[in-house]
Amino acid sequence: MKIPMKVDYGVRALVELALHHGEGHIQTSVIAYKQGIPEAYLDQLMTSLNKFGFVASRRGPQGGHALAMDPKDIDLNMVMQSLDSSNSPLDCLINPHDCALSHSCAQQEVWKTVESAIRDVLTNITVADLAERQFSLAGQSA
Repeated sequence: MKIPMKVDYGVRALVELALHHGEGHIQTSVIAYKQGIPEAYLDQLMTSLNKFGFVASRRGPQGGHALAMDPKDIDLNMVMQSLDSSNSPLDCLINPHDCALSHSCAQQEVWKTVESAIRDVLTNITVADLAERQFSLAGQSA
């Protein structure tokens, strides 16, 4: 399974906001610098994260972004589904009618099981979990 860059960067941005949850808004340039995300791309991504309700954005000199929900309430499956709704391992799982072999495909069950297992793992990991882990790792390397 390949994680799209949009999801990777989106999760990184949410983790950075979680590290500063409750401290006010953080500017895009700060998030981009700390998480190694191109700022122009992050601007577009923050618009999407705002649209999906993960982020509250504010314009102006005191503007920036903050989490719109508690980081414990944002799991990775939510982020993945929002930013990349077509994240199935095979196209035939999304549109089984497009495949002539779908009705008798022995592989399809296996890939559905894999997809379900991945979804279960992602559902059990929150942005708060990742922020805590990142904070811990940063402390170990200092």
